[in-house]
Parts: sequence; structure tokens; C-alpha cells
Amino acid sequence: MYEEKYKHLKELEKVLVSRLAGVSSDLSSEHSADSAEQVTERENEDVLRNLKEETHLELKQVRAALKRIETDEYGICAKCGEEISAARLDALPYATLCIRCAS
Repeated sequence: MYEEKYKHLKELEKVLVSRLAGVSSDLSSEHSADSAEQVTERENEDVLRNLKEETHLELKQVRAALKRIETDEYGICAKCGEEISAARLDALPYATLCIRCAS
């Protein structure tokens, strides 16, 4: 029933894993010897750390959604047990709550 969602989530998982690898690589790069450059690099590192954290959270949500598809729990609100609308799942494929419970 959710074959297309599963494919979409698997693709999203690949994108997120790739993004995490890139961000991790960028974070582990050497710093410049120039102190003025180091200030900019540290600011960039803050942004990269935030991006890494957000990407890790999204990846966790995607993987949880994939597991819900595999266990036939996908598309069911975790709070009220009602079906999550197709429009909501289109907008947020790893949603765990229906729009009413999310509000």
C-alpha cells in the first residue's frame, strides 16, 4: 500500500546519509593559520554542527517511518490511532501524528 512512500523514504535516507558524511568531513577539516580566517571557520563550524544535528534527527525520523511501513503501523497517528491524511504524509512523510493531534 505504501510502496511509493517506502521508495521515497529510502531515497531521502540516502540523501541524508550522504549529507551527514559531507558535513562530518567538513567539520574534520584543518583550520587556517590566519586568525581572522579562524573566526569565520568557527562560525561556519557552528552552522555545520547545527546542520549535522538537524540531519541526524531527520534521518532518525525517516528510519522510524521505514520501520513503521515494515510493521504496518505507517500512516496511523501515534496519539489517537486515527489515520494520518495522505496530504499530511505527502508533506511530511515521516509524520507520526495526524494534523489534529499535532496542533
